[in-house]
Amino acid sequence: MRIAHIITRLIVGGAQENTLLCCRDLRAHHGHDVRLWTGPQQGPEGSLLAQARDSGVALTVVPSLRRAVHPWSDVRAYWQLRRALRDFRPHVVHTHSAKAGVLGRLAASRLRVPAIVHTVHGSPFHPYQSALARGLFRACERWAARHCHQLVSVADAMTDLLVQEGVAPREKFITIYSGMDVDAFLNCGPLRDGMRAELGYGPQHVVIGKVARLFHLKGHDDVIQAARGVVARCPPARFLFVGDGVRRGDLQRQIARAGLSGHVQFTGLLPPEQMPALMAALDIVVHASLREGLARVLPQALIAGRPVVSYDVDGAREVVLPDETGLLVPPRAVGPLADALVQLVEDAQLRQRLGAAGRARFAEQFRHERMSDQLAQLYERLLSHHPTGARARV
Repeated sequence: MRIAHIITRLIVGGAQENTLLCCRDLRAHHGHDVRLWTGPQQGPEGSLLAQARDSGVALTVVPSLRRAVHPWSDVRAYWQLRRALRDFRPHVVHTHSAKAGVLGRLAASRLRVPAIVHTVHGSPFHPYQSALARGLFRACERWAARHCHQLVSVADAMTDLLVQEGVAPREKFITIYSGMDVDAFLNCGPLRDGMRAELGYGPQHVVIGKVARLFHLKGHDDVIQAARGVVARCPPARFLFVGDGVRRGDLQRQIARAGLSGHVQFTGLLPPEQMPALMAALDIVVHASLREGLARVLPQALIAGRPVVSYDVDGAREVVLPDETGLLVPPRAVGPLADALVQLVEDAQLRQRLGAAGRARFAEQFRHERMSDQLAQLYERLLSHHPTGARARV
């Protein structure tokens, strides 16, 4: 098959890692001709462009494909993508993220590509937007859904939300969990002592990690508030913020005002290949984002044997199973968040039990090879529904 993947940007993030692994596997393990189109990298979120080029996947950067809405650039991006797809003549176009999803699906539909797929990594509309913005993004998703053959959700929760909002009927969705290099997290234990020493932690410290861009709605403010109570009750507790972003200065000021500078540190941006060592160094992972499809850090933590305390949002409940693999608390409930963290800090046996259960339950489910196999099967099924010879005519 000739397969085109389109994503708005290749920053260091879950949707981007998912897309890159999929492209690599479809080329290396399935023998397909895979090409990837993305917009330019801007901001402090890092870049996966070098990894994409090293993977052998044919990569094209479309300068006009930007995350922000800009009518003139968006029109240019549409025509550039349409010309590129016309020249490539793909059997499958698979889009990711909101902007690339709308423009890529429209271009593929106009070219009558036999199989058009879009992955919902997270809903582009949410309660924290203005009513006008929410309505606009919802209308765009409803319209774009009519221009593809299948919607892939990274969690059942995404399907439930989009069906409820009238984006598409339930039968148009399929859940395929995001894939990762599972073995790296299963075997990360020997990396623990070295990474903890590098970060400055001793054996007496219980390290709570939050892995997320330093961006709005990621919940860092709530974790800082909760940390005050956790540290007061459990002095050995330490907090580690992994990632970078536009809010770093503001968050550092909050930490200083709370008197937590000696208990919270930032790693800055880490490449994906360092995440197994990072997980090995942690004792607990906290996830306080207010909106997320299924945050990649949750299965990563569990496969590494680390329990999770998470807000009960979107797909989190599909892997953070209360009292089995972690603890769930209501969104913005800072007091219960602190209580749950204290419970784990004080009980090493509970941490061990929850982490072991997460590792046993989810290791196979999140292998990237499984994700890629499922997508390849999906493409074949969609193409089989077209008239005989559809591939040859593209």
